Amino acid sequence: SADPPPVQLIVQFLEQASKPSVNEQNQVQPPPDNKRNRILKLLALKVAAHLKWDLDVLEKSLSVPVLNMLLNELLCISKVPPGTKHVDVDLSSLPPTTAMAILLYNRWAIRTIVQSSFPVKQVKPGPPQLNVMNHIQQEKELTENILKVLKEQAADSILVLEGALKLNKDLYVHTIRTLDLLAVEPGMVNGETESSTAGLKISAEEIQCQVCYDLGAIYFQQGSTNAAVHEKAKEKFFKTKELIAKNGSSSLHFTIDEERLAGYCQACEVLTSSSDDASQQATPYSQIHSCMKSGKYQDLVKIFLEDNLTLSLPEQFRQSVLRELFQKAQQGNDALDEVCFKVCVCNTVCDVLQGRIIDIQFCQLFLKPSKEKIDFLLEVCSGSINLESASEELKRRMAAFLKNLCLGMEDLQFVFMISSHELFIKLLKDDERKLLIDQMRKRSPRINLCTKPVTSFYDIPASASVNIGQLEHQLILSVDPWRIRQILIELHGMTSERQFWTISSKWEVPNVYGSVILGIKDSLTRDLVYILMAKGLHCCAIKDFVHAKQLFAACLELVTEFSPKLRQVMLNEMLLLDIYTHEAGAGASGERPPSDLVSRVRGYLEMRVPDIPLRQVIAEECVAFLLNWCENEYLTMQVPLPLVQTNPYVKLGQLLAATCKELPGPKESRRTAKDLWEVVVQICSVSNQHKRGNDGRVSLIKHRESTLGIMYRSELLSFIKKLREPLVLTTILSLFVKLHNVREDIVNDIAAEHISIWPSSIPNLQSVDFEAVAITVKELVSYALTINANNHFWLIIQADIYFATNQYSAALHYYLQAGAVCSDFFNKMVPPDVYTDQVIKRMIKCCSLLNCHTQVAILCQFLREVDYKTAFKALQEQNSHDAMDSYYEYIWDVTILEYLTYLHHKRGETDKRQIAIKAIGQTELNASNPEEVLQLAAQRRKKKFLQAMAKLYF
Repeated sequence: SADPPPVQLIVQFLEQASKPSVNEQNQVQPPPDNKRNRILKLLALKVAAHLKWDLDVLEKSLSVPVLNMLLNELLCISKVPPGTKHVDVDLSSLPPTTAMAILLYNRWAIRTIVQSSFPVKQVKPGPPQLNVMNHIQQEKELTENILKVLKEQAADSILVLEGALKLNKDLYVHTIRTLDLLAVEPGMVNGETESSTAGLKISAEEIQCQVCYDLGAIYFQQGSTNAAVHEKAKEKFFKTKELIAKNGSSSLHFTIDEERLAGYCQACEVLTSSSDDASQQATPYSQIHSCMKSGKYQDLVKIFLEDNLTLSLPEQFRQSVLRELFQKAQQGNDALDEVCFKVCVCNTVCDVLQGRIIDIQFCQLFLKPSKEKIDFLLEVCSGSINLESASEELKRRMAAFLKNLCLGMEDLQFVFMISSHELFIKLLKDDERKLLIDQMRKRSPRINLCTKPVTSFYDIPASASVNIGQLEHQLILSVDPWRIRQILIELHGMTSERQFWTISSKWEVPNVYGSVILGIKDSLTRDLVYILMAKGLHCCAIKDFVHAKQLFAACLELVTEFSPKLRQVMLNEMLLLDIYTHEAGAGASGERPPSDLVSRVRGYLEMRVPDIPLRQVIAEECVAFLLNWCENEYLTMQVPLPLVQTNPYVKLGQLLAATCKELPGPKESRRTAKDLWEVVVQICSVSNQHKRGNDGRVSLIKHRESTLGIMYRSELLSFIKKLREPLVLTTILSLFVKLHNVREDIVNDIAAEHISIWPSSIPNLQSVDFEAVAITVKELVSYALTINANNHFWLIIQADIYFATNQYSAALHYYLQAGAVCSDFFNKMVPPDVYTDQVIKRMIKCCSLLNCHTQVAILCQFLREVDYKTAFKALQEQNSHDAMDSYYEYIWDVTILEYLTYLHHKRGETDKRQIAIKAIGQTELNASNPEEVLQLAAQRRKKKFLQAMAKLYF
């Protein structure tokens, strides 16, 4: 059979038929009742008739307002007098199609009320468009109004449907044929001449089945406020089940979700169960409901354990009970923690037997096993499987579960509790148990298991290998330096063959230190120094500075006795730790570092001790530290010249400090800016090599990470991301922006503060990797905004980047944000050095490319000289994606408003012309007003417009 026409046709036909008209006086009139509109409504009814008036299909595809309109049209064409209360009409005296139309409307009414009580997943909104948003808001308000009316009439609708259950006759619903007959001669279907075969026949049993289901749903919903109504719901749902069993679901014209019906029936059984003991024992559901109500949680566990054999409770129900117990436990009932664990174990064993994946909650609860937990788990496993009657598949699943449980445990006591249990011995054969032991040996060579099950773990004497394993485990976990020393002494007393600094892959020491430490002859001292330093560095990396300091102090005390070289290494690492500690603590709130820390940083940079292994990161952090705390005088004047020549970070820091120190200054004092420019250009340059290919041609190879500069670009970027001082960040950011703008093929320049201090050209443009420069600019501005998200100059740079890469919506977001942060969300005037003509022109272009043409015209007023040409051209566009005439109140330029009036008159758009005339007629825009009044009017409109734009793009 052919596919049914799309339900969207109904929407199109009804929307066309319900369009309001405008009379000669430009007054909006209701849609006329003419032949065209009647045909459109009839077409909509025919589409619904083709779908056999299936409410399930119609409700899924049509909104509440559209379906309301469709069913009202059905009532109208079925000769139901308008304004008549359905509850006052005797259905038995009406023609069958008329009675069916009333039934359909009232069924839909209560179904809609029920559906509105369910939570709805919010649809993720698309790009912000005011006209679309207005349409959605109007539809939402219309739906709410209809729902309000339906809820007020709910009692009447229920009475109508209850009355329909007393009808013991077949009814008919309109088909395409009967609708065509109605269009020709209305009396042919409704009225005295209607035959018993007109329309689609719906049997009395089918009507009763569907009406019972719908009444049950509304009663169930009302039961949340009136528990007695649940009895009515139960009666209707069970009646529905009987009718489906009698007639079969395949014969129904209106399908019923049998899974949902079963759920309703189960819920009604629980909610309507009496306190009589006999009724309490009727089903597991009612028993569980009673236990949860009375707090008899041990009985609840017993029910779950018994059900593991019968498997009558669905998985979803088991999980919902467990969730409810967890919620109660989280509310402060600590006694429920044990109950939660026991129910979770019952559910897990049930999942295992049914071949489902083990829930994450079981894994979390079993992170810290105990003897009691293992005992209960084994009890549940034993009680959930009857070994004599169980299938081989069930036995295999249970055996696999217990094996995996053993493999996942580290404590041998618990492993032996499981492996010595009767169930484990019966389920696993001897060779399987041996294989399991081999697997555990491979996992940990220090575990020595007995192949035969034993009665108690405590009967087994601990071997030396087990003791070593336990001590190593403690060594890995400990961060107490004296405990680490004690463990290592014990380990070295037990064996002299092991190198204990190798037992954890997490213990990493920089290569420059490793060779010195591993050169220590005494194995105990070597292990202790290596482990103390590795743990200290790890604590430093995870910002556990307290333990890092303790570990470094112990290591310093140890190495001072025998190695001046390692002593200096530890002093350097403790300096780095103190820098990190200050920057993460007091420094983060703006407190200056203590003078002794600054002196130690200077001392490190000036240090001349030979043969000391040095980490580059320490020099990097020291220079960044001095720049962040504005020690520009030291970096510029006092730092030793040999240090500048040998340490690239010191040289870079000196150039940055000198450049910042001279800002703002005359052009002749900007020699250091030129030096810094040349250093950065060299870092961003690529080395070119020529290579002859197989075909004899010479090709150019570019090396991205060039060694031409004092450091790699990635190292420079890493260093800059350690800086926090705004002036330093602004300086280096403006340098990279200028370097980005120097390219010959650049279309859109990026603006930046202090950009004029840099040279305007580069002798060898081809040598600069401009692609890397562009990436660096993006990374730097993103980082800078994490330091201060309200720096308007940085926000403008971010906006310019998005503008240059054709991301116009994002560019507008940042242009508006830059204006907002420096004007108290536009309550003050945006400074002219922020919203320059270039910025305004870019905002205009963004709006134009986003098809927001009215916004373009308004922004043209913001320029120092109003750009009438662009404004008029924008206003001529009729396909605008913005609010159009809603924005006219933000226009203060009378010339633009006069042009709008002319334009709308020319197009015959009377309503919009009136809005423009109203805007131009405001007294504060009168050209005769003083300049102060006109400026105040413009400023007020600027503020409102920019705030409206911000709400749209933020």
